[in-house]
Amino acid sequence: MSPTKIGTFTICCMILMVSLAGCTGLSPTTPNAEISSDVNEINVGDVINFDGRDSTSPSPTIIVDYNWNFGDGETRLTKSGIISHYFQNPGSHEVELTVTNDYGESDSISMTIFVNSPPSIIIEAPGYVKTGEIATLDATNSFDPEGGNLEFIWDFDKSIDSDGDGDPAGDADSIEPIADIEFLEAGNQTGVLTIVDDMGGISSQEWTIMVISRTYYVYWEEEKIIYSWSDYLEQGESISLTHEPGLNSRIIEFNASLILDRELIPLLWPEDNFSLHVNLPMTGWETSASTTHDNITENASAYISYDELNDIPENDYNIQGDSAENIIFSLLNEPGQRWGMGEWIWTITADQCDPDLPVDGIDPDTGNDWSLEIEFIILTPRVAEIGI
Repeated sequence: MSPTKIGTFTICCMILMVSLAGCTGLSPTTPNAEISSDVNEINVGDVINFDGRDSTSPSPTIIVDYNWNFGDGETRLTKSGIISHYFQNPGSHEVELTVTNDYGESDSISMTIFVNSPPSIIIEAPGYVKTGEIATLDATNSFDPEGGNLEFIWDFDKSIDSDGDGDPAGDADSIEPIADIEFLEAGNQTGVLTIVDDMGGISSQEWTIMVISRTYYVYWEEEKIIYSWSDYLEQGESISLTHEPGLNSRIIEFNASLILDRELIPLLWPEDNFSLHVNLPMTGWETSASTTHDNITENASAYISYDELNDIPENDYNIQGDSAENIIFSLLNEPGQRWGMGEWIWTITADQCDPDLPVDGIDPDTGNDWSLEIEFIILTPRVAEIGI
């Protein structure tokens, strides 16, 4: 073969080789994209981290751009191979990474991320209840868009730390879909329902119920109460009697009478001397009286009597309150109207049983019989609800 023919053959072979390389679409400098993430499933609003640093480009080229398309309408261009992203929309998102090298060549790869939607909360509750009534809050119509199981957490009062963990929020006062609550105080009562699905998706919703006071009719009933005791005391002996006459009432007045039995022959056997003492520890008041026998025809006696101890209240009126019990408590504990509350302690002492004419050298009567009668005038509040 002549040199001319050899040269022509060589040139034709070189042209054929270049033509074959272009037809394959491959280049020895094309980059290779790789993508990974720390999780594949997240909840709406959670952050996810993507990593494209395993992407490569043949030497001597280098990757200069990482173009991220998160499949939710947002894109980012970064120089580094890591990025974080928040997904605000639920569903499956195709996340694509395109890497470009300094030759302008690029490669793309994608992965699917599932974004879990939070539960949807639906609460049925009364607009208002009266104090002491049961309010039913029904969340059974709440649902998970993905059909998962739900966990219910009712916090009946977001301002009170009922579980003692130092945080008033998130108390699990009930974990059932339907919660029954009794409100004892009037006002707007606000709580929180939190629902968690099987993938950890969380939704919370406040609810408010107006709790209204009840209306009651009040009147004061006047009563006369009589207490009586009797016994026998030797000289120097004492006896104490305790009772609580003002329980659930307001004391207006009292009259106490201590009467001694008369001696059989008053002219020969002198009347005895007894003392009567009353003490009110809660009120901090006490007083005493001694028996006298000024008239020979009357028994020796001692009296203690007081009236206008507390005010006589207005009668027949309406009042609002949380319960009849609370109204009665407030009426009986009104400042300045608590005189006589608590225990009354009466003490009777045989101070002097004068010697009588002896019979066969013996004093026939070294003590005396006595009787104590106390009459109280009290007012008791009667409360009846109106408009039940």
